[in-house]
Amino acid sequence: MRVSTVFRRLLGVTRMYVEQVLFTVDGDLAVSVRPTWRRSRCGECGKRASRYDRRPIRRWRHLSMGRTVIDLVYEPWRVACRQCGVRVEEVAWASRGSRFTYDFEEMAGYLAQTTDRTQVSKLLGISWATVGSIIERVVDRNLDPSRLDGLRRIGIDEFSYRKRHRYLTLVVDHDRRRVVWAGEGRSAETLGRFFDLLGVERCKQLKLATIDMAGGYIKALQDRVPHVQIVFDRFHVERLALDAVDEVRRALVREQQNVESAQAIKGLRFLLLKNPWNLTHVEEQRLSEVQRTNRVLYRAYLLKETLSEALDQRDAGAAKDILSAWLAWASRSRLKPFVRAARTIRKHLDGILAYVTTRLTNGLSEGINAKLRMIARRAYGFHSPQPLIAMLFLNCGGIRLQPPLPGPTAS
Repeated sequence: MRVSTVFRRLLGVTRMYVEQVLFTVDGDLAVSVRPTWRRSRCGECGKRASRYDRRPIRRWRHLSMGRTVIDLVYEPWRVACRQCGVRVEEVAWASRGSRFTYDFEEMAGYLAQTTDRTQVSKLLGISWATVGSIIERVVDRNLDPSRLDGLRRIGIDEFSYRKRHRYLTLVVDHDRRRVVWAGEGRSAETLGRFFDLLGVERCKQLKLATIDMAGGYIKALQDRVPHVQIVFDRFHVERLALDAVDEVRRALVREQQNVESAQAIKGLRFLLLKNPWNLTHVEEQRLSEVQRTNRVLYRAYLLKETLSEALDQRDAGAAKDILSAWLAWASRSRLKPFVRAARTIRKHLDGILAYVTTRLTNGLSEGINAKLRMIARRAYGFHSPQPLIAMLFLNCGGIRLQPPLPGPTAS
């Protein structure tokens, strides 16, 4: 077997001839290669084109063999493409504008899915900024172009990636459980860009959207896709009652005349916010004491639990009856935090009842937010949204990379 054939198989690159193998002064391996096709192709559109002239020698970094760095060496042609004009020809082993082979970038992307960019740069011997550029190219090549097709149920949430109110808007597909779009900002205009990309026909296919109670998202949905059923996330609905209970407790603390009474009420915070089935025997006794000694605080606790009971219902009619009674009770409770909460819930009643029938929450979006928070913390933050969006799609966009690793050996 010829040396050129051995190296072509070792490199694992198809549609490429190996012409010469040399060691450089630094001990690196320079492999002179050329594409297998006879007519050059445009590096932008991939169509065949006539050759124009040759460019100087270029090197593409390939996966190393142990400590030996391997570079693929070739003098690319410039071609005169009828569609794109004069461009550098396409090569079989690397994407346009890259100085790394597909296998090298695939390995970098695979490592970036499991560790931080600093470790990737150390393992592969490239700069930290280069890792980011490689990730963006890997995402461009591997992100499913049909991810926006067939969307029926979506979840919308925001993510704060930097101080001073720097946000991303994330759109996830509940059925395929992955991110399908991300954009900078969290306003109605931001979400409108998603609907512009989706187009009229695909917007008509949408059936349902889960969101929190952000006014910008509600406005965008009502203006652009009024036929879509809005489902408000249960956690954010219950959060209204939890915050109201805490406001009532803090107000009672401020009203106390002596320090001991104030401290006693202050120490009830987590007891009042806990779910009843998580209470210990001692906590149940303390709650009974609250019922006996502080009727205002216990009334706030009952309002919180009754709202939770309404959301636990499986029948929309029963949930509506309980919520209607709850709204009347909260409105006349003389507890200002619950009066405000009742006003908000009455305004969004249809979207809250939609949760009862669909049992769909924004849990998927929140889980992706938590993963994205870990990625941002691992990178010590992101200064611009583009690298973060690339990492988001790499880890949560359904991209499955197959790094060029040896297969299992036969026993």
